[in-house]
Amino acid sequence: MSTAARTPLASRLPAFPWDALTAAKQRAAAHPEGIVDLSVGTPVDPTPDSVQQALAAAADRPGYPTTIGTPELREALAGFVQRHRGAPVTLDVDSVLPTVGSKELVAHLPFQLGIGPGEIVAFPHIAYPTYDMGARFVGAEALPVDIAALAAQGDAALPAGTDPHRIRLLWLNSPSNPTGEVLSLAQMAAVVTWARERGIIVASDECYALLPWTVDEVPSVLDPRVNGGSLEGVLCVYSLSKQSNLAGYRAAFVAGDPALIGELVAIRKQAGMMLPAPIQTAMVTALGDDEAVAAQREIYRSHRDRLAPAIEAAGGTIHGSQAGLYLWTTFGREAMITVDHLAGSGVLVAPGMFYGEGGGAFVRIALTATDERIAAAAHRLGQN
Repeated sequence: MSTAARTPLASRLPAFPWDALTAAKQRAAAHPEGIVDLSVGTPVDPTPDSVQQALAAAADRPGYPTTIGTPELREALAGFVQRHRGAPVTLDVDSVLPTVGSKELVAHLPFQLGIGPGEIVAFPHIAYPTYDMGARFVGAEALPVDIAALAAQGDAALPAGTDPHRIRLLWLNSPSNPTGEVLSLAQMAAVVTWARERGIIVASDECYALLPWTVDEVPSVLDPRVNGGSLEGVLCVYSLSKQSNLAGYRAAFVAGDPALIGELVAIRKQAGMMLPAPIQTAMVTALGDDEAVAAQREIYRSHRDRLAPAIEAAGGTIHGSQAGLYLWTTFGREAMITVDHLAGSGVLVAPGMFYGEGGGAFVRIALTATDERIAAAAHRLGQN
């Protein structure tokens, strides 16, 4: 069989964004006191002891795990979204599904929902790049949308000529990565109503929801005040990577419409997409350890309290950043100029254009570093 006409998928994708930071990273690493890498949101603090112990105790698991998760895990997932994401007590185990990290689900959800060429996957116009990749993987059109404008204006907020009935999937991301902005109850409810009227599935990435700073509430699509008491057509995507330092465990889940969850289970069974059994056991413990989550939140709060005034003293202006792990900042110049300037002080940050054209004058500054490195970054910023 000839492969001459085949175009490798990799050649049809944009370059991996972080590869563009190589030179800046090398410059920052040359600082006499070492690099402070605030360009990524990788947790550095220890995984809670309770979770480590649960993982060790579950190490002897010779058999295959299940795609849907153990009964204990499914009960823990349902309980978590009821306690923390406003889900009704009627949400049961048929409405939850563990996933192998949340990025995997974000990237493959269009495929698992049967979306393809001629259809649209929409997502926030300043956003984590994987929403866009998920559309590209299946040959669908990737459509950046101003979600706040969509909530207020409906179809009028879409780019000219867009047929909303071609949109099959709409991603929300609140709190946002990278901006830290939080959608209000009214905004989320308006978007869900708009989407349902057009037969659009709403998937809400809420991975940073338990890290609020300047807001009293981070609403969820699972909340009856948002969805009108029905889970039809809505999914909540969630990860324990940030709040419980489980990035290395790939512990995440999706919850929502039981009919959609059933579709995902059927596809994922065929593909062998299942969370390792010891991780499932550890995840049960993590989902119930609210004290560890609260303690980690206070660490990030102290980092934010240390970095924010230093950034402002250095001439930066912080926008959004109401919740989550980042300070969305502009120094009034093009992002890569700021990246290069800060790299000269040994501080590496991510340029905003990684997240869309609207981020071109911003940088994303992460709170995920050790206390010592955060203090070093604050000191160096104060010298700029």
